[in-house]
Amino acid sequence: MAKIDISLDAELVVEVMVLAGVGSPQDAVEAVVRDYIARGHRTEARVQLREEAERNVDSLPPPPQG
Repeated sequence: MAKIDISLDAELVVEVMVLAGVGSPQDAVEAVVRDYIARGHRTEARVQLREEAERNVDSLPPPPQG
């Protein structure tokens, strides 16, 4: 996998390290980015399931009246 170098504010990175419980700035930022991506995938999956459920409800025949 290709790698890149970026510059971040030191206070921001230290905060991430503390919150993530990681001793390496590289590992801390990588953990945050991976978590952000994973959350996005979980959100997409939930939205897709909700949309499928709504489609299934819409396709049900109306209940008999009488």
